[in-house]
Amino acid sequence: MLPPLMTEAPLLTLLLLLLISVVTSHYSSSSPSPPQSSQWLPARATYYAASDPRDAVGGACGYGDLVKAGYGMATVGLSETLFERGQICGACFELRCVDDLRWCIPGTSIIVTATNFCAPNYGFTAEGGGHCNPPNKHFVLPIEAFEKIAIWKAGNMPVQYRRIKCRKEGGVRFTIDGSGIFVSVLISNVGGAGDIVAVKIRGSKTGWLQMGRNWGQNWHINSDLKNQPLSFEVTSSDGLTVTSYNVAPKNWNFGQTFEGKQFES
Repeated sequence: MLPPLMTEAPLLTLLLLLLISVVTSHYSSSSPSPPQSSQWLPARATYYAASDPRDAVGGACGYGDLVKAGYGMATVGLSETLFERGQICGACFELRCVDDLRWCIPGTSIIVTATNFCAPNYGFTAEGGGHCNPPNKHFVLPIEAFEKIAIWKAGNMPVQYRRIKCRKEGGVRFTIDGSGIFVSVLISNVGGAGDIVAVKIRGSKTGWLQMGRNWGQNWHINSDLKNQPLSFEVTSSDGLTVTSYNVAPKNWNFGQTFEGKQFES
């Protein structure tokens, strides 16, 4: 027995609901949230003075020599609340000095890349010396960056920050390290969102292989990829993916750096 015919009004309502559902699902799946934010948020900032050139080498994101990696002194270490266990490495922030007419340089701001971690010090409270303790949002800057927005005597200074897109010269860089079948790849100089959430690698004898985050922006896999040109598929935190084919030639070696495509910024 056939069901009774629907009246015109309920049928129209059903069609509208179906149309809204289709439009909504299409939008949510194809429109990731961008890292750019016009909203300024409160935080605090301190600085360190690089008395030894080795102070510009290393860091919890694994970029090594920051000058050679192209970051220079436009870098920042983030407190635990902001660091996101290293996923935020490579993201860019704009900072400006606020609320202190004695020390702030009016009308100035700086753009820095997250390259390091400011560890908590639980020997002090968050209000009494533990600058990077949760829930504090704290930035630690090289003095060269700090002095672009404030006089160094400011010390622990109130600032405002916002996440912005990264603008980098050249392409995304892939530094290959490891030994034997263990392959580690440091991904740096990333434009757009700046931080990477997923990486795949492919040799000429393999399909696409998912890499795991080792630490910071170092990614690893156990696979024999020697004597094969290597391609990379990199996904940033805003959901965009860039694929760089045959970045490393067949005769690549550990310790070498290669350049691929860049994200739009």
